[in-house]
Amino acid sequence: MFRFADPIYLYLLAVIPVLAIIRFLTYRNQKKRLRKFGDPKLLRELMPDVSRFRPAVKFWILQGALALLIVMLARPQFGTKINNEQRVGIETIIAMDISNSMMAEDITPSRLDRSKMMVENLVDHFTNDKIGLIVFAGDAFVQLPITSDYVSAKMFLSSIDPSMMATQGTDIARAIDMATHSFTQEEGIGKAIIVITDGEDHEGGALEAAKAAKDAGMRVYVLGVGSTKGSPIPIPGTGDYMKDNTGNTVMSALNEDMCRQVAQAGGGAYIHVENNSAAQDQLDKELDKLAKKETTSTVYSEFDEQFQAVAILALLLLILEICIFDRRNPLIKRLSLFGSKKKAAATMLLLMVAATASAQQADRQYIREGNKQFRLGQYDKAEVSYRKAVEKNPKNPQAAYNLGNALMAQKKDSAAVQQFEQSTRIETNPMRKAAAYHNMGVICQTHKMYDEAIEAYKNALRNNPNDDETRYNLVLCKHLKKKQDEKQKQNQQNKDDQNKKDDQKKDDKKDQKQDKKDDKQQEQQKPQMSKDNAEQLLNAAIQNEKMTQDKMKKAQQQPQRRAVQKNW
Repeated sequence: MFRFADPIYLYLLAVIPVLAIIRFLTYRNQKKRLRKFGDPKLLRELMPDVSRFRPAVKFWILQGALALLIVMLARPQFGTKINNEQRVGIETIIAMDISNSMMAEDITPSRLDRSKMMVENLVDHFTNDKIGLIVFAGDAFVQLPITSDYVSAKMFLSSIDPSMMATQGTDIARAIDMATHSFTQEEGIGKAIIVITDGEDHEGGALEAAKAAKDAGMRVYVLGVGSTKGSPIPIPGTGDYMKDNTGNTVMSALNEDMCRQVAQAGGGAYIHVENNSAAQDQLDKELDKLAKKETTSTVYSEFDEQFQAVAILALLLLILEICIFDRRNPLIKRLSLFGSKKKAAATMLLLMVAATASAQQADRQYIREGNKQFRLGQYDKAEVSYRKAVEKNPKNPQAAYNLGNALMAQKKDSAAVQQFEQSTRIETNPMRKAAAYHNMGVICQTHKMYDEAIEAYKNALRNNPNDDETRYNLVLCKHLKKKQDEKQKQNQQNKDDQNKKDDQKKDDKKDQKQDKKDDKQQEQQKPQMSKDNAEQLLNAAIQNEKMTQDKMKKAQQQPQRRAVQKNW
């Protein structure tokens, strides 16, 4: 496999035809001037040593050497190692419950956020597996078709919110049925459906759907999120909690029995998600039990620099051009191919090219070693190799960029950002500069530094306007920044309201104390009620009680028509 590392330099090849045109025009003017002196045949006889073809040969040799030098600047590379790697993996469809009940905060920070964290960790553990994403509530739809693009999976995951679903509720059967039809048609590979829910199945049919998936060769795993004690469901932006049709606060609790039954019917396992990593480890062990299909992939493991060979060819052409004289020399015996001055110049040029090639080869070798270690997941060793390359050549943008990637893989985000910034300062290729800015944006977005992330993504798009992934991240960061600002504003408003309530409570307590004093004074001054007045009040109370009981009996005899509609 062949490629150019810096193909932008190939535009310089346009200089060659321009020089050829200039040379042609110059040669034609020269012939016109010679005709003014006399007949061309007579002039050739008067100048027997002048050659007609040697200047043209020397010119085209120089043109060839110039073309090779331009190709050398573009850095030709070959894939020197072709590996037939045996890759094994499974297919996983994640069905995530995004109903309103998943906003409950009985698990830190919330059921939905905790579910997202689990899925993100699961994706980080995947290497050769395929993953798909389905979201469901009262309905279900495919958020991400099954793919090996883990970056896209994380992007789609971060944008999930209950507001995406127009129909609320929880229809687990619909989600499992859709997941069974979302796998590839490939046979012999393990297929898993991971349902992440709090188990509040409002529609029914989940057991039948899980059994049908098992019969089709799939396994259904259920991750139960939440506590069995129950928790209220907060309404975003209000500070209040969701209420049912009777006006009572909804208490959403994890239905573990339902989750266990669905997992058992689907031939999988039930895992309770808590505020620790035990559930993640248990899920990884369960997925490891699935059959992994082996596939063969042809991979070009590395690209080797080939500019040295091009440089040697260019040097040979230059030496050949020096050896060709403009005039014919009949004294072949006295011909000296290398005069003292020409010999020294050629030797110096050769030494300079060799020294440059040796210096560049040293840092390139460290980069290749780091690339091998990075692909094997040995990020700490790759970091050492890349640092050696930077030490050999601090102006190598590829070494700085690769070092940033190695640091980013080890969660050394601050150091990674420094290397990406260094790469953008010395990089001339706009595509690689855009990649460095994109990675800086990803790090800032991970740490919720949305202003810095937005600026990094904008710089990436300035260098590579066709990068749809960066454009998507930019829009997503703007959306998250807006939500962050609204949340901060709401928190500040809630804090102010709480302060007002505290002040009001203090005032109420003072008023209550004053009212009690006034009541005591009125009781002391109030005259005693007579016996006749007391009997009249008692008879009126008994009559009102009888009327109330009659109304309640009539209401109970009427049929109940109201049905409670659940929207959580």
